[in-house]
Amino acid sequence: MTAEEGRPDPAARRERLREYQDQLLERMQAAKSGGGAPIQQLGMQVGATRYLLDLVEANEIVPLVPLTRVPLTLPWYLGLANVRGTLVGVIDLARYLGEDSLPASGPSARLVTFAPTLGFNCALLADRVFGLRQASNMEREGERLRDADGNTWTPLSLAALVREERFLHVAQQADQR
Repeated sequence: MTAEEGRPDPAARRERLREYQDQLLERMQAAKSGGGAPIQQLGMQVGATRYLLDLVEANEIVPLVPLTRVPLTLPWYLGLANVRGTLVGVIDLARYLGEDSLPASGPSARLVTFAPTLGFNCALLADRVFGLRQASNMEREGERLRDADGNTWTPLSLAALVREERFLHVAQQADQR
């Protein structure tokens, strides 16, 4: 902390964040390979909803980067982002699901990229990524799960999402212009 401000030093905060991301990446890779703890889901928040993604369907979690809007696309298709030299289509899941919301922004916003095995260079824009969760420790409530803290989680299959006909067509139709 800087004495005059009483706040953490920005360099120290960046280093802690980098360490946390490295640890999270190691745990995700261990879960994907079957080694380590039996953690299988990534918790993230989009709009007001908390989702659980299967780790084999997610690839990377990256800070929000500048997006390039693509003309004549639907509002939920936010544009293209350059993620480590690869162009990735960015999806606002809340809008795709019909919720009225503003796209995530700010320091906690992240892009969660799809696993290469899904065959789509896409990412979901997340308001917040909570890290790894284990659904087997949660109580099932219909289609949703409730954790020990009372938080409700909705399982989300990226593999099912990329098979949805509507998801595959991001262009506006002539009657939508």
